[in-house]
Amino acid sequence: MADEDDILGNEDPIPLPDDDASPASKPEPKKIKKVINKKKLKRITEDMNRRGIIYISRIPPHMKPMKLKHLLSQYGEVERVYCAPEDSRLRMQRKREKGSNTGKNFTEGWVEFLDKNQARDVAERLNGNPIGGRKRNAFYYDLWCMKYLKGFKWDHLTEEVNYQKAVREQKLVVEIANAKRERDFYLQKVDQAKANAAINDRRAAKAKKEDK
Repeated sequence: MADEDDILGNEDPIPLPDDDASPASKPEPKKIKKVINKKKLKRITEDMNRRGIIYISRIPPHMKPMKLKHLLSQYGEVERVYCAPEDSRLRMQRKREKGSNTGKNFTEGWVEFLDKNQARDVAERLNGNPIGGRKRNAFYYDLWCMKYLKGFKWDHLTEEVNYQKAVREQKLVVEIANAKRERDFYLQKVDQAKANAAINDRRAAKAKKEDK
């Protein structure tokens, strides 16, 4: 994606006041205006509209984004790749079961091609077929599960990722708050049990003295 400098023009210089001018006669500095270069903006917009995105519903275990990009770059020019990481709890569970760090896995991915026609052709050609390559390849027998997303742009993905992140963070806040409430309730019950036990001990001691 183009940098901000490719869209914005140079800023207007701020005029400096004359040293001999009185305070009342000093000119006010001009406001800085960001000028949009329409030609560059149009070129960037056209470039973004030419791009196409493939959605991959399943990424084989241990396949990393760089490997995914390498495999698909054989069929067209890939600009960007985003892979959604698995839930951290699943990773920790797998680590406990296997007793070693097996690395991070990814569940699904999005691949942006510079040419949407290439992206559509790649999805139609590869979907449901083995990843293949050399037989020693760890992903040789895994199948491609992909679909071309017509009209879908990278900005849409960014918005969705940010939204899901906010949802997860909010869910985490709620879970922490619930855990604190449960902890406070438990501690309160423990304190009550200790207080009741102390009262019962005092009553028992008093009754024992009265019996004597």
